[in-house]
Amino acid sequence: MAEVTQVPLQPVRKSSLAKLWIGVVLAIVLGAGLAWLTVPAGVKVSETKAGVGAHPDKTDVVIINYVGKLADGKQFDKGDNVTIALGQGTIKGFVEGLTKMQKGGKYTLYIPAEKGYGDKEQTNPMTGEVVIPANSDLIFDVDLVDFMSEADFQRRMQIMQQMQQMQQQQGGAGGAPGAPEGAAPAAPPAQ
Repeated sequence: MAEVTQVPLQPVRKSSLAKLWIGVVLAIVLGAGLAWLTVPAGVKVSETKAGVGAHPDKTDVVIINYVGKLADGKQFDKGDNVTIALGQGTIKGFVEGLTKMQKGGKYTLYIPAEKGYGDKEQTNPMTGEVVIPANSDLIFDVDLVDFMSEADFQRRMQIMQQMQQMQQQQGGAGGAPGAPEGAAPAAPPAQ
């Protein structure tokens, strides 16, 4: 029967073992550094005009003026006196940026794609045209007009609805409710 040749193992010197462990530690440090560099950047908020007071909370309702642009400067959206409930369906980076603002301030938000729409392109529902390509960084110029709690917003909406109903009842009837046809219209309520 044939015998396998045996190769004796040489003992490892202590200095070689230390070099091996230094190499392992360096590999771990380099790997962690590379992982840190590939983590998506956070939302950056640049203040153009200082605001005053507190910052909105993630559950508040904000009223803003804004212009949305792609990184190349192409405008994709614009709105004046837009009311947004931060806790309901707004892109994550937009909410993060708004919570760093103050009432009356003007800001520019830089939102990385990962905190915007990510790999989902946004299209115009009417034309099908791609408005925001997938993996696009977004830039918003934002004026924070006002903000309030969700409960305060709901109270204000109820008051406005009641006022609209009163106006419709007064304007649509042609006269006072219950008054005979042809009667003089009711006087507006005293304020």
